[in-house]
Amino acid sequence: MTVSTRATGARTGLQTAALATGGVFLLVGVVGFIPGITSNYGAMGMAGHGSRSLLMGVFQVSVLHNVVHLAFGVAGTLLARTHQQARSYLIYGGVIYLVLWLYGLLVGDETPANFVPLNGADNWLHLALGLAMIILAILLSPRTTSRRSRERDLNA
Repeated sequence: MTVSTRATGARTGLQTAALATGGVFLLVGVVGFIPGITSNYGAMGMAGHGSRSLLMGVFQVSVLHNVVHLAFGVAGTLLARTHQQARSYLIYGGVIYLVLWLYGLLVGDETPANFVPLNGADNWLHLALGLAMIILAILLSPRTTSRRSRERDLNA
């Protein structure tokens, strides 16, 4: 089986997963800037642990944090164009989120080193996101053809 590097044609499951993940990150990045969905919106800082804004009243956010979500969303959308790029996005993105989880655990909520900012809820969400992204990449990597292509091959 070969992996297509073309940006056109039917998507593999891995590409769809990367695109969906990117879409969720874009959505989260946008809603992080919407008052009401983000509580204490007026207390949102540019960066740092002093930002008191909470996405959905739970996850601590700042302008930097929201921009990071937007950047991950754009990356997922662009890298979903090929199977290999989608795989790299999910694996390396997952690793980055696992590093963020460890960073959040080690620096604590109220220290100056908490520049993103991260709270306990963010930390555990980052663990779940990191593991989910890596698991998706591993489970979907062997499937290098789209369902439409497999059905066409079976009917030929």
